[in-house]
Amino acid sequence: MSGLVPDPAGVPQQTVKILNVANALTMMRMALVPLFAVTLLYADGNDDGARALAWAIFAVAIVTDHFDGEIARRRGLVTNFGKLADPIADKALTGTALVGLSVLGELPWWVTVVILGREVAVTLLRFWVIRHGVIPASRGGKLKILVQAIAIGLYILPLSGFLGSVRWWVMAVAVVLTVVTGLDYVARAVTLRQTSDRARQKRLARAARHDPKARPGR
Repeated sequence: MSGLVPDPAGVPQQTVKILNVANALTMMRMALVPLFAVTLLYADGNDDGARALAWAIFAVAIVTDHFDGEIARRRGLVTNFGKLADPIADKALTGTALVGLSVLGELPWWVTVVILGREVAVTLLRFWVIRHGVIPASRGGKLKILVQAIAIGLYILPLSGFLGSVRWWVMAVAVVLTVVTGLDYVARAVTLRQTSDRARQKRLARAARHDPKARPGR
């Protein structure tokens, strides 16, 4: 039954200025990515001080991810630009972290490939349905982001022993959530293309071409 319910993204959003506080926080998060990369890779990742600074930058960026969404919703500053830019900023941050950790030999490349492959696929799906609407982040997607952030944060810090083992299991959970939510996005994208106003108008237009009596008003 859920597949018959139109995706909320298909409902037109209120017109809001792109230049607002929420979008500014999103852009700031993107600006932190290069600085994070430099500190993470400094001295081939062997400087504990630089790793701690990289973790702090990563943490600040993750916090802005929470607040830009909250501000946008509470102040009515939700824009299509923000819905697209926010996940892109997230992917830039997590992608840089994952690739950096794999380059340093601290995270298996297959984990990075699975997570980034899913993110690229979801981004392409968003553009595939852009004329029908914007697919907002789901609860599962938000949980995936949270678990990924915790796992990556644990890998960024120079940990060993018990905590070094814990971070592996947290990352394993993140990978499972990544795959499951990726499949969910595929289903939502297909549903949106079938239930949006644009899709409905195209169906009516095709019906009108084949049967003039099916035109509205007749």
